Amino acid sequence: MSHAHLPLMVWLSPSFPVGAFVYSHGLEWAHEVGDLTDAPTLRDWLDALVAHGSLRNDLVLFACAWRACEQADDTALAEIAELALALANSTERRLETVTQGNAFILAARAAWPCAGFDRLRAAWDGDVAYPLAVAVAANSHEVPLRPALEAYGLAFVANLISASVRLGIVGQTDGQRITAALVPALHEAAARAEAATLDDLGGCALRSDLASLRHETQYSRLFRS
Repeated sequence: MSHAHLPLMVWLSPSFPVGAFVYSHGLEWAHEVGDLTDAPTLRDWLDALVAHGSLRNDLVLFACAWRACEQADDTALAEIAELALALANSTERRLETVTQGNAFILAARAAWPCAGFDRLRAAWDGDVAYPLAVAVAANSHEVPLRPALEAYGLAFVANLISASVRLGIVGQTDGQRITAALVPALHEAAARAEAATLDDLGGCALRSDLASLRHETQYSRLFRS
């Protein structure tokens, strides 16, 4: 338990080669149309993703995949892998999750090999969503579920804060204030996800989903999503 944070710090660091920095998760379009203009609007947007949107579902998928690995349930693991892709509700959301998921497995296989990746490949031969890839690694390297969920959630928020700074929505100091303010919500989201099942999947961050769809045809952009 005491060393659980070390692999998480490596895997979810901006230096781990998954290319997270090129995705804004629709924030770029939301900024262009005036939905996101300052720290309060950005905090509200991210809080909705944590509690009701895509991160909520990612954490549920993460927890279910971690438990499937723990129970050596290959059928459940394949079902989760397929469902994770089906829940990507735009071309760019799918690109975002599978590009990072596949890249994570490629890098982790080389530096952090484990039986879990072999199990996943035997159960599922398609693209792998990012939360599923990290969950398999976490379980295989005996990282407990709760800290893994919390770290994954924090990395998600931190990446979108970084994108927001590059877009000029907030400065670095305000970005850190928002990150700190969202920590309690991330703790709560991880606690809920830890006991969740696939039946608990669902969300209602509609404006974020629309932003992802609109970004696909945005004329001038810095990010891939």
